[in-house]
Amino acid sequence: MTLKTQIQDDMKSAMRAKDTARLSTIRLLLAAIKQREVDERKEMSDADVLSVIDKMIKQRKDSVVQFEAGKREDLAAAERAEIAVLQAYLPAQASEAEIDSRIAETIATTGAAGPAGIGKVMAVLKPRLAGKADLAAVSARVKAKLAS
Repeated sequence: MTLKTQIQDDMKSAMRAKDTARLSTIRLLLAAIKQREVDERKEMSDADVLSVIDKMIKQRKDSVVQFEAGKREDLAAAERAEIAVLQAYLPAQASEAEIDSRIAETIATTGAAGPAGIGKVMAVLKPRLAGKADLAAVSARVKAKLAS
């Protein structure tokens, strides 16, 4: 079963359970997936769906920060609830040790050295760690390793 099919099945079960908050978030997710399929004129793979989910989570985290700064805890709580629903579709997060070993392995295989090699290393790591780790944090770790 593809991730998209699982999301569609979860939408149906949320409808039956009358879970409006979860249903609304899943509908937003399916709309974003459908929009990207139309824009790119292709069927989305699981990796593509994961990137859409990751983008939506980042947007909601940014919104939480803004709502908290504006003293709107009610809206921040709603965004956190959406984040929880979206995170259920992400694979298990990679441990710090696993991320470090993947970085070291990729640096060794690509032969990257210095700041110029960051792009090469991240190009290999991005598909391997998509949805399993925050790629911005991974990029910062790669930069630190290549700088030393």
